[in-house]
Amino acid sequence: MHNEFTYTSLNEKVIGSLYKPGLRYWFFVALAFLCLAVGMTSWGYQIAVGMGVSGDNHPVMWGTYLINFVFWVGIAHSGTLISAILYLFGAPWRNPLARAAEAMTVFAVLTAGLFPLIHLGRVWLVYWILPYPNQRDLWPNFQSPLVFDVIAISTYLTVSLLFWYTGLVPDLANVRDRSEGMRRKIFGFFSLGWTGTDREWVHHGWAYLLFAAFATPLVISVHSVVSWDFSLGVSPGWHSTIFAPYFVAGAIHSGLAMVLTLLIPLRFIYGFENILTMRIFENVAKTIIFTGIIMAYSYLTEYFIAWYSGNTYERFIFAWRAIGAYTVQFWIMIIFNAVIPFLFYFKKIRTNLITLFSISILINIGMWCERFVIILSTPAREFDPYSWGLFKGPSPIEYGIMLGSFGMFFFFFLLFAKFLPSMAISELKEELPLPRRGREGEQNRK
Repeated sequence: MHNEFTYTSLNEKVIGSLYKPGLRYWFFVALAFLCLAVGMTSWGYQIAVGMGVSGDNHPVMWGTYLINFVFWVGIAHSGTLISAILYLFGAPWRNPLARAAEAMTVFAVLTAGLFPLIHLGRVWLVYWILPYPNQRDLWPNFQSPLVFDVIAISTYLTVSLLFWYTGLVPDLANVRDRSEGMRRKIFGFFSLGWTGTDREWVHHGWAYLLFAAFATPLVISVHSVVSWDFSLGVSPGWHSTIFAPYFVAGAIHSGLAMVLTLLIPLRFIYGFENILTMRIFENVAKTIIFTGIIMAYSYLTEYFIAWYSGNTYERFIFAWRAIGAYTVQFWIMIIFNAVIPFLFYFKKIRTNLITLFSISILINIGMWCERFVIILSTPAREFDPYSWGLFKGPSPIEYGIMLGSFGMFFFFFLLFAKFLPSMAISELKEELPLPRRGREGEQNRK
């Protein structure tokens, strides 16, 4: 990239993606919108008919809605965490993918936030559970992990938005200076009067560093809170202290895979081959090897703890996961999350876009199945055999809503790529050589 771009050509390449996208872009937009329409129709039908159309049943009262909630929360936590950690460690290959990872966080949080509403059924009564003074003598139990979720995730969404927006400000000013009419006014408003002075850059650098330093421990704590939804119960298979680091590692694993899932099509749509280079994707693949090792270690540790505890119920639930009714999902989880990532050890595989994209999809399928196994196996086989039962779904309505969640996520991301700079221009310029003085450097000075 150093030899192929000047400051001016980099501006034109990234900002040019905001104008008149080609047919490739509109194909992906139409596909995402179609999936979103299917999801909205399915949810509308569920609201009209009732929760009976879902696969939720006693004793497995949590179905795919909670699975998708935990899945999207994991994707959300990983985006900011990837960007913030790589920024704090000064990894130069972070710059092309940071903006997309931060945007991924915001849209995944919004997608995850829908599922508690969907699972509620009567969504118009959601205000009953909000913690504010009221005349109904209703008040949430602040010792419940579900209330922890509301507080933690709303805090995380706020910090992630600020982190994302802080990095956007210089690039919004860049677009403002190259726009006219109403577009110039809109970008001028959101760029907060940025002029690029030394004083502004110093404050911007400190603010971005502050949010990166604050977001990293916040992400770890927030996803630990999500794991407490399960581990604070006394049910076999859930009541474990490993859940917090286990969930955080899984979030990073799925997030890195989702970064590949998003950026490879983005590279194809806008022709960002010289920015999203193979070296970037190769470094992401190497990091996935590391997170895959952590996931494999976590799975082994879970089974060792169950065996070493000597607890009959713990030993039973972990054996049942492997050979019981959910054995297909269990082995998909093991193979896709802890075996297939090791294919990235081979350079030919981690430097091929088709295999990179395919394996990223498989990892996300594996992470979804992991949440399936964790959430649905324990209620199905708790202490009392008389109360055992299986999850009847997913029903067609649940499949439709799940498809809609992916459509919503990708639709928002595609809109972001159309209306905002999808690459951090100001950070990419840091990799370019400094402009020369005089006439030779005139084309590289802007």
